Amino acid sequence: MSSTQLIERPYETDDQPGLRPSGRAALRKARSRRARKQALLARYLGYVGYFVGAGLISGAVVHHPLDPARYTRIAGYGVLVFLAATLLNEYILAEKKPTLPRMAQVMGASLLLSFGIGMLSGGLQHFEDFPDRAAILIPVGVTLSFVAYVLKDAESTWRRIFSVAGLSVLVVVAISFVGLRYVASTIEVPVEGGGHSHGGAAEPAEEGHDEKAPEGTTPSAGATQPTSAPAAPGEAEAPGHDDGHGH
Repeated sequence: MSSTQLIERPYETDDQPGLRPSGRAALRKARSRRARKQALLARYLGYVGYFVGAGLISGAVVHHPLDPARYTRIAGYGVLVFLAATLLNEYILAEKKPTLPRMAQVMGASLLLSFGIGMLSGGLQHFEDFPDRAAILIPVGVTLSFVAYVLKDAESTWRRIFSVAGLSVLVVVAISFVGLRYVASTIEVPVEGGGHSHGGAAEPAEEGHDEKAPEGTTPSAGATQPTSAPAAPGEAEAPGHDDGHGH
């Protein structure tokens, strides 16, 4: 290029139309990065919310037969925490806000995902305590969590559930179900509930002991022994003994 061509060549400035969009995009990215740095606490809460919600649900799912009312409440708290974390991460902190139908799909899938993870996590933690129950929770949890994740993922569609990946998960679930059922059958559980003490295991025995005590009397240390010795032959019965029968 000659000197004359260099002189006549127009200067490249930021005012040219072709450079404006890229400059605006870079500015938006810079603002987004600054906003994410400032939202550190919010991102931390959203991250922890996933694990806390799944943990509450996992404990409630496994221990539900011990105290249905109590663990139903705990599962409800876990669902609220998990959904709140999903709303924070997927909508409030998201750079691109999803549409209302998409957000409803994400929330529904997150609800299923929380229960799937809870079943899987709780079944693994308490397999020795509840072997028969855990042998069912683990395969169901894997299936439910996979389906929910596919529905929640923005890069895939529900048809991926029936893809090669879905078939692989189904095979793993079938094998794990058969294997875990066999392992559960070999585990001897000495006490109902797997010996997993929650403070209420001794109550039935205490109630049965109280029923043996006569009504209106106070149990004592020697309550298991007879209250009075039988009368010897030829001796009169103790005063006040009147049971309505002739002697």
